[in-house]
Amino acid sequence: MNLQEFESQTRSNIERALTQLQTATLLLSALEIQILDSGDTVKNLSLTIEQFIDAHQDRASL
Repeated sequence: MNLQEFESQTRSNIERALTQLQTATLLLSALEIQILDSGDTVKNLSLTIEQFIDAHQDRASL
């Protein structure tokens, strides 16, 4: 392997590694958004359940 081949392979591997890191960063950002959305959904579900229980407890006590 001569110097040019070494440089070419090194650049290629660095570019590939950077592309993989960029892809991982984008996937992580998408995952964080999905986790936040899931948290909001669970929060809304919890509120709905609490309201349902409160409404039925009020009716049961009448």
